[in-house]
Amino acid sequence: MSLNAIGASRIRSDAVAKVTGQAAYANDLIPDNALHGWIVRSSRAHAGIIAVNADQARRMTGVHSVITADDLSDLFPRFGHIVADHPILAINKTLYFGEPVALIVAESRQLAYDAASTVSVVYEDLEPILSMGEALSPDAPAIHAESYMSGDHTFAQARRIEGTNVCHRAEVEWGDVDTVFSSDVAIVETRMRYPMLYAYAMEPYNATASFDGGVLDVTSTAQHPFQVREELSRIFGLPLSKVRVRVPFIGGGYGSKSYTKLEPLAAVGAWITGGIVSVALDVEGAIHTTRGDSADVWVRTAFEDDGTILAREFKVRLDTGAYADNGPLVLDKAVRRCLGPYRIPNARAHGEAIYTNTVPSSSYRGFGAPQGALAGEVNLDQAAVHLNIDPADLRRRNLIGVAGVVIPGLRPMDADLVADLDLLTSKLGDPSPSQKGRGVGFGCTASDAGAFPVSSAIVRVQSDGSATVLVGSTEMGQGSRTVLAQIAAERLGIDSMNIVVVQSDTALVPYERTTGASRTTTLEGLAVMRACDAALEQLTSIAKEHHGESGVDVEVRDGHVVSSAGSSTFAELIKTHFGSDQGEIVGYGLVRREGELEALPPFWEIGMSGVELEVDHETGEIEILHLVTVGDVGRAINPALVEGQDLGSATQGLGAALFEELIYDGPQLINPNMVDYRVPVMGDMPEAIDSLVVERGDGVGPGGAKGAGEAALNPIGGAVVAAFYRATGVWPTEIPLTPPKAWELMNPKPRVVD
Repeated sequence: MSLNAIGASRIRSDAVAKVTGQAAYANDLIPDNALHGWIVRSSRAHAGIIAVNADQARRMTGVHSVITADDLSDLFPRFGHIVADHPILAINKTLYFGEPVALIVAESRQLAYDAASTVSVVYEDLEPILSMGEALSPDAPAIHAESYMSGDHTFAQARRIEGTNVCHRAEVEWGDVDTVFSSDVAIVETRMRYPMLYAYAMEPYNATASFDGGVLDVTSTAQHPFQVREELSRIFGLPLSKVRVRVPFIGGGYGSKSYTKLEPLAAVGAWITGGIVSVALDVEGAIHTTRGDSADVWVRTAFEDDGTILAREFKVRLDTGAYADNGPLVLDKAVRRCLGPYRIPNARAHGEAIYTNTVPSSSYRGFGAPQGALAGEVNLDQAAVHLNIDPADLRRRNLIGVAGVVIPGLRPMDADLVADLDLLTSKLGDPSPSQKGRGVGFGCTASDAGAFPVSSAIVRVQSDGSATVLVGSTEMGQGSRTVLAQIAAERLGIDSMNIVVVQSDTALVPYERTTGASRTTTLEGLAVMRACDAALEQLTSIAKEHHGESGVDVEVRDGHVVSSAGSSTFAELIKTHFGSDQGEIVGYGLVRREGELEALPPFWEIGMSGVELEVDHETGEIEILHLVTVGDVGRAINPALVEGQDLGSATQGLGAALFEELIYDGPQLINPNMVDYRVPVMGDMPEAIDSLVVERGDGVGPGGAKGAGEAALNPIGGAVVAAFYRATGVWPTEIPLTPPKAWELMNPKPRVVD
């Protein structure tokens, strides 16, 4: 394939609509005659529900319904794509503060809000379990005493330990770890804590639902509309053909809008009232819907004297909150990704996802990698000090080479990691302290990305030679509409400005299981490419038939089919074939696990990031002076978008490292808002930023592309911790390094000895 459309930093196709406010999001599409829902949330973290007193709300003019779990007995009232443990509305008891207990449906959002304030709930208090330590105590009651049916997830199954609060266990192991650690070798141990985070998508969750002619029609903010369709089908006992999920532009997702969230609430509101029902959350409601996993990670590594890794062992615990959601799959990924992109002859990683009476966790950008990488990369930096080896040299000696085995049974490494690290360190500078209060840190990660390779696309070549691309992936700010149009333009040989990408309507577009795992460009892009090829095959066949030379060689060039007999545009061929200018040529492209996609993961997503920072010893303030990211993407379809993805990803990593954390005071979050939950702002960004894009054409996607989007975040936590050590001589054991925490580390309280 030539590189005309691919490799060009084309302006995003949605840019003008978004900056002028014309872009339509789910909340912009609510019909004028819609009813509005507001959620009555639990004021207890763990309690039996004795009664829901809603008589006053029901008497209010304009209130159509007050819905509780008792009203859903004719439905399957739970959801969860791995474990169906999550009730639409709390059944008999509530498992976290802020859990939906009732839904008010009224003629306006304000009226529904006012009616909700009149509802009172009678509780029988139970002892809340708010930490993983409490949950794992031998005498801790099981938060979930029931057994639940498995969800619809083909590639992950929960390994729950019945009667305990262990939602899921996962492990990987090879070699003889115990023998190595019992021998006379250098061993370095590290324990780190990763914070509980909110993804802070600018658009909170919202969904609008109706039943029309027996078809459930939902418009929502879902990243995975086809998976939401499957869960709604199960809840209402409907065939898939009678559930339609539509997703317009999404105002950010970062994994938090993966899988089912608010859609069942809007759907049961429509089912009971018979009307169109919209449920839209504010930020506090969104924070009480889902969050990222907090983690405790312990690691020890055994080394030869020259720094060669002999063995690594990890223990990972993730706080999955009140319900499983995507916790089992996040844990599966965490125990694989924590090991890092290193040659490890003997390895063991064991993980547990723990139920607690807190907000349910779900997917979040990085998907288990940032938690493990924080401990794993800090461990290597501490080992470099212990062994007196330069931290970059220590990594170079152990990084997996091209085609090397990362984890037995998975795809070999598809990147030149040493070259990537050399590029990173050449821009970042010497990690040794050069000035008091300043330090440099960096890290390396590799994620088994791309998810399972099932994608499809349809390309319709129109009678005027333009094209429409239909795909199931969602546009949530990453630029997929632009990139997929560029891929189609490259394959068809027409201008991407003459291509429109239609997405995310389960009734119209072909199947796409997920939008996540940095997979869209690579896997959906391949499906688009194959759909283009199918359309071109038809056009070349028409050209041969038209010229009466079935055996003649033809080629496609710049929107023409060219042969020795002549050249015809796509438009001319379609008109000839149909006898008018009203027809079209349709091509279908499918990607599944076969051929070069047989080995999983489809690609490795490489994280190479580093920072230089300065610490104010008097205040604990940390300023990032320089940020460097290396995006090893195989081929950048749109380089500007790759750079934007890496910068956005790294910025979220800086948020976790320096500012962000959801904080519980007893059973209640004390900062579920955008004032008290601190995220990076423009003033926090370093003046010096290097976003480097590496293109070696070594991916399985179009033009040799691999995914981008998550990788730059994954090493940032460890990089900041290492840089802080080099600036202060103190090793943190947790992030975020807020000014009070940093100051306390530099000014420890004197020990009192009796």
